[in-house]
Order: sequence, then C-alpha cells, then structure tokens
Amino acid sequence: MSARIHGIDLARALAIFGMVIVNFKLVMGATTGSPLLLSLSGLLEGRAAALFVVLAGAGLTLTARKMQNHDLLHRKQMQNKVVMRGILLLCLGLIYLPVWPADILHFYGCYFILASWLLFASHRTLLTLCAVVVSTFPALLLIIDYSKGWHWETLTYLDLWTLDGLVRRIFYNGFHPVFPWFAFLLFGMWLGRQPLHNIATQKKLFVSALVTLIAVESTFYLLRSHAVESGMQDQDIRFLLSTGPIPPLPQYLVCATATAVLILISCIKLAQRFAHTTILKTLEKTGKLSLTFYITHVIIGMGILESLNMLGNQSIELALLSSLTFCLSACCFATLWSRKFTQGPMEWLFRYLIDRAEAYSGHFIPTRK
Repeated sequence: MSARIHGIDLARALAIFGMVIVNFKLVMGATTGSPLLLSLSGLLEGRAAALFVVLAGAGLTLTARKMQNHDLLHRKQMQNKVVMRGILLLCLGLIYLPVWPADILHFYGCYFILASWLLFASHRTLLTLCAVVVSTFPALLLIIDYSKGWHWETLTYLDLWTLDGLVRRIFYNGFHPVFPWFAFLLFGMWLGRQPLHNIATQKKLFVSALVTLIAVESTFYLLRSHAVESGMQDQDIRFLLSTGPIPPLPQYLVCATATAVLILISCIKLAQRFAHTTILKTLEKTGKLSLTFYITHVIIGMGILESLNMLGNQSIELALLSSLTFCLSACCFATLWSRKFTQGPMEWLFRYLIDRAEAYSGHFIPTRK
C-alpha cells in the first residue's frame, strides 16, 4: 500500500510536468524547431491529462477502501463527500475558465459527481460502464456535429456561456468531455483495486499495456499510411484515424489508458526500490501539490511568459526550456513548503471549502444517533 501511494504521487508529478509541457507549447505557439522534439512533445498531448484522470480514479478507490467494511450510513457519507468535491471542482473550474479556456477542473468535477454513485460498484460494473462510455462517443458523432460551437483556428468556443453550449462542451466536444473522458476515471477506479504491489500483477499489467499500445499505434499508423496512398483527405485522416485527443475516438482512449498503466506501474516499481532517495522524495512532494501547480502554471507561469512577450511564434526548444524551468521551480517550492506544511496552498483552500460545505450541509442532513 505504501509503495502504491508513493507511486501515485510520483506519477501525479509526471502528469503535471507533462501538462505543463503541452500547455506551454500551445500558448507559446511552438511549431518550429527540432522535428524530433516536436514529435516527442506531441506524444504528451492528451496523454498527460489522461494519466491525471486515471490517477484520480485510483485515488478514489484508495479512499473508498477505507469505508469498505463500514455500514451503509458511512458509505453514504463518503459518497456525499465525493459529490461535494465534484461540485466544488465544477464551480472552481467555471470561475477559472475565463483565465484558462483549456481548464480540466470543471470536467473533473463532473467526473467526481458521476463517480460518487460507483465508489462501491463491482469490478465488472466499472469495466462494463467504461466500455459503454467509450462506445457512446462514436455514436454521438453520428448524431451531433463535433465542430458545433468551435472556431478551430483560434481554439475558441463561441457559445460557451449559453446553457446549450456549456452542456455540449462539458459532455461532448470540449477539451476533456465527460463522454468519453469519464472512462479514464472508471478505469482508474478499477486499476486502483488491483494488487499493484504484487510483482506478478505488475508484470501482467505492464506487458498487457505495452502490447496493446504497440499494436494499436502500429495498426493506425499503417491505416493512415494506406489512407494517404489512396488519396484520402488529410483532414479526414486526422479526424478518423488519429490516436490523438481531438476527437477522443476509441483508439486514442485505448492508447492513452495503456500509457497511463505503463507510467503508473513504472512509478510504483521505482517507489518500491528508490523511495528513500532525494529525487523520488522531491517528486512525490511535488505530486502532492498537483492542484497548486496546475493553477499556478497558468496564472504565474503563463503570466511570466506573457510579460516577456513569449506567447506565440516561439520554438519548441524555448517552450521546453520554459517548461523545464517551471517544473524545477515547482520541485524546489514543494521541497521548501513541505518543511512547514502538510498541504499545498490550493490543497489547503480546497480542503477548507470542503469542510465548510460539510459543516453547512450537516445542519440539514439527519445523522444516526
């Protein structure tokens, strides 16, 4: 259990670093420079955020396990707490949305609200619902125009603040829509229930994920090559045969999930062997402050880039250097902060708001005497 928790914190730090690279590359307009670096950084698009959601699912499982042997009342209280977390994340994300249009927090909130009903569901139920959510999205593509609301040239959602536009964006064609991104959380909940400390389980999951990733990526690479030779339009190829996150078709979900499994298992193995080392401890501390660094990489990190006139038309080398600078600064801050505090600034604020919400709701929710 200890190695699993340490491994999740380590993987969470890597997920944050990946999101910083992707988002800095986006706002800096890094489309020039080394083709190799452009390709490697492109692999993180949609994968870092997906890892973050899978880890959230695993974290919910660890929390729910504490209530596994409790009575129905305590389980219900646990579910209510997850709902409160979801509502708070949804509200915070919507407030944050004008600052960062690619925000994931409000999507996260919806995932948590839905997941509250499934904290104690069976393994089979979680995997079945995961498959249903994944298959729902291609069906929706046949019914609803995926481009509706988008101005793709500027990545602007035109009717975001209308009820129809907000619902469509959150559940269907936003950056991390509930259908099908909720499948990542469901899979993470299932994954968190596995005996990940067990060497045989680690090997089985790692090999399965690696084979799946190679098979799917290779298959769709060959399909794209064949489509080019047959004269298929490049736009149609990117839309139907891409393993990228827009649109989030089943092949992307499978590849991103497999990548998340590979990273999590690797992090648990590293935690089992090197948990005492300084670098691992530093990365774990950084992972524990993931909410703080997610918000500050936009407000502070991108704010500094804007003040230096570095938004747009920059090289991939400069974008990666800027990302590295922020990530190293985050590690230093996490190390210094953890000497006096057990929670990060935003983590403390979030916990405080949850406690206040629970205290307020306690006046209206009867408890057993």
